Amino acid sequence: MKEEKFIPVNKPLLDGNEKKYLAECIDSGWISSEGPFVSEFEEKFAKRVSRTYGIAVSNGSVAIDAALEALEVGPGDEVIMPSFTIISCINHIIRKDALPILIDSDPITWNMDVNQIEKHITKKTKVIMVVHIYGLPVDINPILSLAKKYNLKILEDAAEMHGQTYRNFPCGSFGDISTFSFYPNKHITTGEGGMIVTNDEDLYNKCRSLRNLCFGKKDRFVHEDLGWNMRMTNMQAAIGLAQLERLDEFVQIKRKMGQLYSELLSGIDEIQLPLKETEYSKNIYWVYGLVLKQNSKKNVTDIISYLKENGVGSRNFFYPMHKQPILIQKGYFKKVSLPISEYMSDNGFYIPSGLNLNELEIRKVAKILLNYFK
Repeated sequence: MKEEKFIPVNKPLLDGNEKKYLAECIDSGWISSEGPFVSEFEEKFAKRVSRTYGIAVSNGSVAIDAALEALEVGPGDEVIMPSFTIISCINHIIRKDALPILIDSDPITWNMDVNQIEKHITKKTKVIMVVHIYGLPVDINPILSLAKKYNLKILEDAAEMHGQTYRNFPCGSFGDISTFSFYPNKHITTGEGGMIVTNDEDLYNKCRSLRNLCFGKKDRFVHEDLGWNMRMTNMQAAIGLAQLERLDEFVQIKRKMGQLYSELLSGIDEIQLPLKETEYSKNIYWVYGLVLKQNSKKNVTDIISYLKENGVGSRNFFYPMHKQPILIQKGYFKKVSLPISEYMSDNGFYIPSGLNLNELEIRKVAKILLNYFK
C-alpha cells in the first residue's frame, strides 16, 4: 500500500519563468548582486507597490534593520510596535539601545490595536512600526494621522502582504519606508530575500549604502559609516521577478483556498476562523490561522501533534515579544501584560496554506480537523 504524502505547512509554487530566468543567469555568468535582474526586480516591485525606489536585500529581517538604521533610531528613542509579531521586528531596536513600546492585538483582525497607540506616544517616540499580520492589513489611516499630529516616522513591515491592499492602495505604499520578505512561505519568494521601498531619496541612498558595507563614494575601501553585506544575488532576483509576474494569480489562489477552508471548517464551534474582510480590505490568507475559543477544552499542542500523526504540518502562532525569554533576561517587559497577544499565542495555530496546496489536500486537512473536534 502506497504511503500517503505528508502535507507541509507551505510549499512554494515555482512553475512560471523561474527556470528560464535562472538559466539566463547561469548562461550569462551574472550570478552575483551585480547582475541585471536585481535592478529590474527592484524597479518593477517598487512600481507594483506605488513606490519610487526599491532596494533588494538578502532577507526581510535585515530589511527592517536597515530601515530602522536609515530612520536614525538610536539610544533612548522609542519605537511603538505590536507585541504579537516575529522577533525580527524588535532585534535592531534592542541592538541600538532604543526602547520598544509594545501594543496589544485586536482579537478579531489579529493586528495591533490602533486605538491603544496614542496613549503610548511620548516626547521620546520616534517611529511607529506598522506590522501587518497573517492576511489582513492594519487599519493604517488612524496611524498616518497620529504620525502627522506628533511628527513621527512610520516603518511599514509588509512582509506578509504581497498583493494586499488597504482601501485600494497597495500595502507597502504607506509611511516613510516599507519592508517585505521573500522567504519561501511568502506570496513571492526568492528562497531568502527582502525588499525595502520608499519615496524618499535620502532614505533610498542610505539603505543602498547600508546594504553594501557603506563602501566609499570616492575611494571604495574608505568607509565613513558601518553597514552590512545584505546584497541580493542576481539568481534570487531572477526568481523574484518570475514570481512577481504572477502575483495577481497567487492572490486569487490564496483567497480561493481561504474560502474553501472557511466553508469546510465553519461547523467547528470551538475555533475562531480568520476574518474574511473588513471595511478596508479583503483577507489574502498569507496563512490560514485558527484560534481556539474560550469555551474550548482543547489545546494547541495536542492539535498540532494530532495533525502531524495524520500527515499534516501545522505551526503555532507568534510568541509575543513581551514574553520572550531573551528580552526579559535583558531587562525588558518585566511588568508588561498584554492579554490578547498572550491568548492568541497560547491558542492560535495555522494549517497548510502554501500556494502549491491543492483542493484534495485542503479537504483532507479539513476532514482531519473535523474528526479531531468531533
